[in-house]
Amino acid sequence: MHDGQRLLPQGQPERRHHVPADRCRLGPGAGARSRHGERDLPQLQNSYGGGESGSTGVESAYNHAGIAVTASSGDGGFGVEFPASSPHVTAVGGTSLRTASNTRGWTETVWSGAGSGCSTVYAKPSWQHDTGCSRRTIADVSAVADPNTGVAVFGPNGSGSSAFLVFGGTSVAAPIIAGVYALNGGTVNFGADPYAHTSALFDVTSGSNGSCGGTYLCTGKVGYDGPTGLGTPNGTAAF
Repeated sequence: MHDGQRLLPQGQPERRHHVPADRCRLGPGAGARSRHGERDLPQLQNSYGGGESGSTGVESAYNHAGIAVTASSGDGGFGVEFPASSPHVTAVGGTSLRTASNTRGWTETVWSGAGSGCSTVYAKPSWQHDTGCSRRTIADVSAVADPNTGVAVFGPNGSGSSAFLVFGGTSVAAPIIAGVYALNGGTVNFGADPYAHTSALFDVTSGSNGSCGGTYLCTGKVGYDGPTGLGTPNGTAAF
């Protein structure tokens, strides 16, 4: 067993990989990523991000009524990225997911790398009611993102063979949430649906992704918080 590997329950070696939520200079091409496939897919996911400055020129590309659009909140800890700050997307934060002896069998805490905070550009959507941000707050919901507790994928390992690889980052969390929207298959109202179905989410109440004076903007709390939003999926009903 090599450094950076451990055994999966089945006994296969595992390699951990961080899939970064790419930071980029946003321009017309960024919007094109979200437009691609609009006529064919009921879900669009965006695993990249950059600063909000200058983003208003491409924000309309993320406005797809009736289509679930997810965006990774970032992997640099407390701080805001676009397109996660767009009011037309579901911003996806990140958790660390570990086995536990409780009824669920798992426990989750804030992943320290998840992005969160207050937009300086975009208005708060009508379904957000937290009081610490006068504008849009990130995130809305979350999924596992910690590379140390990430998702296992069997695929090429770069050495001419295949193995179980473990991936993390909010670039993993965003497509997980897009997949849950797909499994639900219902009508989508931008990022509003989870706010109307909080009982169908696992609340994440501990951990932190940075320094914000201990407020909910960077700290796991009962109810809504920035790093994990309203929580992680408990089935598909919230989506």
